Amino acid sequence: MNRRAFLRGTAVAGAAAVAGCLERLGFEEESAWDNPPLVEDRPDAVYLPSSKEEMDHYGRASDGEYAVELSYTIPHRFWTVSGDTQRIDVDTDDSMHLMLTVWDEETDTILPVNTDLELRRDDGSVVEQLTPWSMLSQRMGTHYGDNITLPEEGTYTARVRVGPVTTERTGAFEGRFEETSTLEIEFEFERSDIHNLEFNMVDEERRGARKAHELMDPSGHDHGGHDEHGPGHAPTSDGPPVADLPGNRLGTEHSADAKITAIRANADRVADDGDYLVVCPRTPYNDVSLPSATLSVTVERDGTTVLEGESLAETIDPAFGHHYGLGLERLESGDKLTVAVDRPPQIARHDGYETAFFDFEDVQYTVS
Repeated sequence: MNRRAFLRGTAVAGAAAVAGCLERLGFEEESAWDNPPLVEDRPDAVYLPSSKEEMDHYGRASDGEYAVELSYTIPHRFWTVSGDTQRIDVDTDDSMHLMLTVWDEETDTILPVNTDLELRRDDGSVVEQLTPWSMLSQRMGTHYGDNITLPEEGTYTARVRVGPVTTERTGAFEGRFEETSTLEIEFEFERSDIHNLEFNMVDEERRGARKAHELMDPSGHDHGGHDEHGPGHAPTSDGPPVADLPGNRLGTEHSADAKITAIRANADRVADDGDYLVVCPRTPYNDVSLPSATLSVTVERDGTTVLEGESLAETIDPAFGHHYGLGLERLESGDKLTVAVDRPPQIARHDGYETAFFDFEDVQYTVS
């Protein structure tokens, strides 16, 4: 019997109570993980998974340009998306699911960057080198992560190589995040820390419902934590509220279970004249931005196509956050905009997101 099988056989009300008792049963010496049940008849949409796991954090580091937080939870099943979709199951030897969040401390904006991770023992020996997956989960939002195996308990140093930012940058972000930086976070790996994390099963009648777990609390994650790198934690990856975004909102449409908002904004920040089209695809419940997609727009005026299939640039901006944008000649009242998602978000997904955000239909807006 492993920890997950043990919890699966325990009433939901008692799952939290037994979670901390497993070490006394001898589970701290075992790497005995298993995949939680996969919801049957999953919708082609965001849904409530069968379980919910607690998470904790090891620490954070910053160099004034990039801030990084290192977090962990129980090993997770996930799906990679790179053209094709591939399911990655939990391995019994996995020590944990290790996660990175990278952000700008001045604006609390999550940054899409290149990341590499190297784990060293306290004697300097390298025990793990990897490029974490860009990931989307209901509790963490967008982050970088993977299941990892550590050889033994003890002190480790995570050397995180971040940068540059891979998207367009506008406003105060222009000219920033162009370099690569290496940040270090020292942490103590103890198996009991992972085994003590709470694991709760969702009631069977609620599994698969069109809903999502809430994002974690950024003020302290779920747990007491091991942070010795100063106060504060990584921000959540939900975007700025649509109601607060500057410009003329053209509307919010739904496609592939994503919310897609279009905004006509002043182009002064990115061009000399005209309008700036902002398109924000987000998750339907937690408002998390959907990165690594390919979008285009067609503009029709008085029955004539004046712009056809023009690509939108994936962009970060202090005011708009993550979005897809394009500078245009000035739009006119009555113009019809058709936004197409030509390639779905190429980001790995945890349970509850792996069936959504694929089969997009075009969405339309009318300029008023």
